[in-house]
Amino acid sequence: MKSKLVLLFLSALFVLSNFSNSLLAQDNSNKFVVVLDAGHGGKDPGKPSKEGYKEKDIALKIALEVGKELEKNPDIKVVYTRTKDVFVDLFKRGKIANEAKADLFVSIHCNAHHTQAYGSETYVLGIHRNDTNFNVAKAENEVIYLEDDYEKNYEGFDPNSPGSFIGLTLMQEEYLDQSILLASLIQDKFTNVLKRKNRGVKQAGFIVLHQTIMPSVLVETGFITNKAEGAYLNSNKGQKDMATAIEKAILDYKNAIYQNMDDFVYQETQTEETLSTEPDEIFKNVVFKVQIAASSKEIELKPYNFKGLEDVTRDKINGLYKYFYGYTSNYTKIKEFQNYAKSRGYVSSFIVAYKDGKQIPLEEALKSTAN
Repeated sequence: MKSKLVLLFLSALFVLSNFSNSLLAQDNSNKFVVVLDAGHGGKDPGKPSKEGYKEKDIALKIALEVGKELEKNPDIKVVYTRTKDVFVDLFKRGKIANEAKADLFVSIHCNAHHTQAYGSETYVLGIHRNDTNFNVAKAENEVIYLEDDYEKNYEGFDPNSPGSFIGLTLMQEEYLDQSILLASLIQDKFTNVLKRKNRGVKQAGFIVLHQTIMPSVLVETGFITNKAEGAYLNSNKGQKDMATAIEKAILDYKNAIYQNMDDFVYQETQTEETLSTEPDEIFKNVVFKVQIAASSKEIELKPYNFKGLEDVTRDKINGLYKYFYGYTSNYTKIKEFQNYAKSRGYVSSFIVAYKDGKQIPLEEALKSTAN
């Protein structure tokens, strides 16, 4: 087995969904399914604005524009939680995504504040780290009070209680790394392409994200309460800009996770092997691997199918085959494996961590004490 070089990647990411079927979209199997959720709607207008901008209208227009661009790709299927000004319960939004067996869930919103705060931020599900994150999630979650039988549907969840959020993260933990990847890509487009203020990738307890069983993010495109930003978001140009940024980020995510291996023909090349000079970092009871690809097809584990990499392993999860290179408790060594895989052409490869046979976030694994 060959291994080489060293570099640290932000978050371990893997994809677990390869689904199809659904609502308000073309019916075709073996497509990458994206559910676009325009926040609020109908009797729920969303956040208020002195200028009269309506969050529900802006979110819908951006979502529809994202979908229009994504649908130009023949291998992508788009599903909408709403396509007009109607009220949709939060739990139904998640149900739509789950029944569509979506690969991604993207919920689109606008922010608001009593000051002239501005900028874009993208959330993944998690325990809010501060009062600001809690208040953002609280404002979005209070829409459940407009729903019929909300106490039954959400099992007594109280948006006003920080303690209610602790249990929300359990379902989404498995997808946290992928969600962070997508959120990071969205923020990168907003910041580096549109030059919007970057308020970062954050974690908070959004019910709508808790309802889904796939990588999911909630995008706060900007503040409709900011005079300049609100006007921008309410304009055709602003909505088109934001939609294009989100669409491009989704395509980047798809390309990073689902690498095309079908047409590859391996040719032997010489690659310099460079061993790391870093000290070994051994994490007891943790196994690291490098995910190099994912595919709906089962591919024979031969080096010529994987650009010459030897000892590639394969796991099947929910109909999706994931392919790994390397198997070690030595974090220094697995970074060498990752960099060697990148040198062979797997530039989007990333490190994943397992403990007791279950995948855990890489960040969590690295928090444990190395020997």
